[in-house]
Amino acid sequence: MAAPGFTIGAFILLLNFSSVANYPNGKVMQSCHGMVPEHGHTPRTDPVHNISVSQMTFTPGDQIEVTLSGPEFKGFLLEARDADTLSGPPIGSFTLIDSQVSQVLTCEDIQVSVSHTNPHKKTEVKVYWNAPNNAPNHIQFLVTVVKNYKTYWVKIPSPVISQQNAPPFITPEATKPSLSTLPPVSHLTKSFSASDCGNKKFCVRSPLNCDPEKEHACVFLSFTQDDQSVMVEMSGPSKGYLSFAFSHDRWMGDDDAYVCIYEGQAVHIQPSHLTGRSHPVMDSREPLEDMAWRLEDGIMQCSFRRNITLPGVKNRFDLNTSYYIFLADGAADDGRIYKHSQQPLITYEKHDVTGHPKNIGGSRSLRLLKAHGALMFVAWMTTVSIGVIIARFFKPVWSKTLFGETAWFQVHRMLMLTTSVLTSIAFILPFIYRGGWSRHAGYHPYLGCIVMVLAGLQPLLAAFRPPIHNPRRQMFNWTHWAMGTAARIIAVAAMFLGMDLPGLNLPSPWKTYAMTGFVAWHVAAEIILEIHAYQLSRKVEILDDARIQIFQSFTVAEAEGHGFKKAVLAIYVCGNMTFLTIFLSAINHL
Repeated sequence: MAAPGFTIGAFILLLNFSSVANYPNGKVMQSCHGMVPEHGHTPRTDPVHNISVSQMTFTPGDQIEVTLSGPEFKGFLLEARDADTLSGPPIGSFTLIDSQVSQVLTCEDIQVSVSHTNPHKKTEVKVYWNAPNNAPNHIQFLVTVVKNYKTYWVKIPSPVISQQNAPPFITPEATKPSLSTLPPVSHLTKSFSASDCGNKKFCVRSPLNCDPEKEHACVFLSFTQDDQSVMVEMSGPSKGYLSFAFSHDRWMGDDDAYVCIYEGQAVHIQPSHLTGRSHPVMDSREPLEDMAWRLEDGIMQCSFRRNITLPGVKNRFDLNTSYYIFLADGAADDGRIYKHSQQPLITYEKHDVTGHPKNIGGSRSLRLLKAHGALMFVAWMTTVSIGVIIARFFKPVWSKTLFGETAWFQVHRMLMLTTSVLTSIAFILPFIYRGGWSRHAGYHPYLGCIVMVLAGLQPLLAAFRPPIHNPRRQMFNWTHWAMGTAARIIAVAAMFLGMDLPGLNLPSPWKTYAMTGFVAWHVAAEIILEIHAYQLSRKVEILDDARIQIFQSFTVAEAEGHGFKKAVLAIYVCGNMTFLTIFLSAINHL
């Protein structure tokens, strides 16, 4: 499965269903033969729209005007069929009257169908049907009309038109196949239990070991094998939908998914399959049995049974094989689901849910992305911040020589080299994860590249630092300061953006408050030290009055200043480490 941008995401889910209503541009070639929108809803059986024709007889080569009319609708699909074999292929071709409203579709390399061009409401559509030379004796037009996502009519028939001198049309005994009866759905009377997890049930839970009976935020998925079938239970906080999927990898696409959708004070349980980073295509519910659901206090629960193997059923995986398991949730409106609200929970490894019962968890962020975020936080919240303060304010405090250089410089250099190394390691991790550049991460990767360049240039520039009395030393100092300051500002901006990306979506709104608090903490420390440095410089001024007066001993003032700076540094480091711990802990719990 795949992700920035469901994003597993995710898993998940901007609608690209193979359906009439979900293609606002009318490009519904996938539905040419069956003419059935794959919405997961039952078609209406009380048509309110009408198909009329301009003449009841025809000869090959004739053009017949066909009119679809009725209450407002958004989409349609019109075809002509052999009235004696309505399940056969479309017959003839169409010529448009208004290309702003309708378009000709090519089905199996032949232009034999007409559909809408936009989702605007319409009450009438007119087209011409061109009778082919090999036309059958009797023709009947069929149309599927879509009012909205869950309200549609399939294969509304027109009057039968016949070739001149053709024998009378005899209505077949069964011209309209009866709708298949959907599996019954019952109502759950009590919450799911986690007591058998690891004993009789294979459970996926977040947080690990949570109990859906007692914890409102518990996301719960269990599998219980019973002979040749598996009972599935899913629970979690949601007012839209809950879903899970079996996947051969950690990327979205070619997956076996199941969705529980809240609609009209009820929950609809729907199998589906995923094709790339798109919404799921809804499939038939026939393989599912014993479906049941429950809604209470914002918690959605649904259950169903399916056979371990389903030979001949397309898009359903055998359950006696190991897969990654995805869990996602999101918003739904009128039965239509939208992209998952957060990164899907993904198991750390593949599992066979029919094997030995286990109790496992997962993560909403892959380890590579968690490591990327953690290393960047350490580098640009802690090591670089402390290193800058030491270089700016602690030159006179730690002026003694340590390994051939002053102590402050050695500490500063160590912290800055650590920042560059951590940034370099963190920089390559997203590329390993994505296998290249991410086009779904907004400005974050661009800012990250700028930070990486500046982090690499700073130590190179420092390696060619001129001697202290060299005329170019001042230019070096300003360049070094400007590049470092720019890198820190851009890094903070990148961290703000990165916290909102699906791969490392830290909880809101505290992440913004915490990062803002860190910035304020650092700025406050620098302001305090700047004010102190200014006041200290005033204290040590020598008042040249009669050449003998000294206002205060420089040595005493210097000692007092050093003690204050050390105290501020100690307090600052404690605060800095607190902010860092908050973020690292949040990443660990994703």
